[in-house]
Amino acid sequence: MTNEELLVATAVGSWKQIIGRADSVIAKYTDEQLDRHVAPGRNRVRYLIGHLVAIDDRLFPSLGIGERLYEKLDAAYVTNPDGTLPDPVSTEELKKAWFDVHSKLTAAFEQMTAAQWLERHTAVSAEDFAKEPLRNRLAMMLSRTNHVSMHLGQALLAK
Repeated sequence: MTNEELLVATAVGSWKQIIGRADSVIAKYTDEQLDRHVAPGRNRVRYLIGHLVAIDDRLFPSLGIGERLYEKLDAAYVTNPDGTLPDPVSTEELKKAWFDVHSKLTAAFEQMTAAQWLERHTAVSAEDFAKEPLRNRLAMMLSRTNHVSMHLGQALLAK
C-alpha cells in the first residue's frame, strides 16, 4: 500500500467509524427520543438526522458518484429551521433514508482510488481547483465526517 493509499484508507476508516456509531444510535431511537430537543429551544434529534441525510445525500453529485436519493428532505431539514415545516417522512422512512444514503456512500468510498480522492469535487471550478488543490473530494468527505460527528454528539445530549 502506498502512502497515498494508506492516507485515504485512514480517512475512509474514520468515515466508517463515525457512520457506524451513528448507525447504532439511530437504529435504537424511538419516536419519543427523536422528537426530543438537544437543548431547550434547539433542534430536535429528528431534525438533526434529517439534516445529515439531506446534506450527505448531496455528496453523490458533488463527488461525481451518483444522483441524489432524497432531495425531498431539503426543505424541511436544510432550507428551513426546525419546526417551520412538517416532517416530510415517518420515523421508519427517515431511518431508512439514513441507512440507504450512508451505506451507498460508504460502498462508493471504498471503491475510489487515492488518485480519485484527490480530484476536484463539483462545487469548485477547474480554475479555482488549480489554485487550491486542497479543495478535493477527500477534503469534502473529511468535512462531512466531522459534520456527522458534531451532530451525533448533539443528538446524544438529548438521550
